[in-house]
Amino acid sequence: MLRQKQSVGTVAVIAHQKKSLGGGLDELRRLLADEGVGKLLWYEVPKSKKAPKQVRKALKESPELVLVWGGDGMVQRCVDALAGSGVTVGVIPAGTANLFAQNLGIPEDLPEAVRIAFHGESRKLDLGMVNGEHFAVMAGVGFDAEMIKDADRGLKDKLGRAAYVWTGLRHVRGELVQMEVKIDGVKWFEGEASCLLLGNVGTITGGIEAFDDARPDDGWLEIGVTTAKGPIQWARVLGRMSAGRSDESPFVRMTRARKITVKLGTPMTYELDGGAKGVVTELKAKVVPCGITIRVPVQKPADPDES
Repeated sequence: MLRQKQSVGTVAVIAHQKKSLGGGLDELRRLLADEGVGKLLWYEVPKSKKAPKQVRKALKESPELVLVWGGDGMVQRCVDALAGSGVTVGVIPAGTANLFAQNLGIPEDLPEAVRIAFHGESRKLDLGMVNGEHFAVMAGVGFDAEMIKDADRGLKDKLGRAAYVWTGLRHVRGELVQMEVKIDGVKWFEGEASCLLLGNVGTITGGIEAFDDARPDDGWLEIGVTTAKGPIQWARVLGRMSAGRSDESPFVRMTRARKITVKLGTPMTYELDGGAKGVVTELKAKVVPCGITIRVPVQKPADPDES
């Protein structure tokens, strides 16, 4: 087999050791060799929270491309460290849900994901920021975050995506919490709610189309507040979501904003991109326009005959 010409000078791989896709990290090495990488920087971590340190180490070597191997939690940790660096990122979706990759059209297919990372289109995408930390997919507090916190307690490794369904059923009877939400400096919601979500993309945890019109490059964050309580009301909310019109539910209020402040009557856990974070009584969020450059599939030009 003839070796390909060198296509990229320095490539860094930030890999979660416990995540797998295709033939695993050994196959990834072979695929990178086929791409003719000049200098390969290789960092493996046992937990996603250890990834930012390795990202910062890699950035000192001025890589042209950083490949992130793992799920949404791993991607979130890495883009938080890479935000504003200008370095192009390739996502290798080796996690449980892979929502960021799914929203961008990057398949759970290792050779194809690598091909996109090297030969795809570079797009500058927005990020969200909550309490000083970046996210790529979504942030949430209330029902959503409690569900994710439970799923993180070993269930996700055993049950995969079904862990979210299992833990979600346990929380539909959760109590409403007093919330005050300001968007762009103006009070938008005040009252009891069971869940608040911020979205940078449309599809969120469990593959739910929560934000039908969301785009990761429009300079806005989507925001939704749910007042549903109990299984019957939550069933109606999820039914609307599955039909593709979340905003038509009587228990959902939605809009978009650039800056959001949330004050909670009770301390609660919040989540970023499917990973439970700390317990807070206030969230300060904003959009970070063009915060990260990601390799995505090349968009085909529109067929004039279909217009």
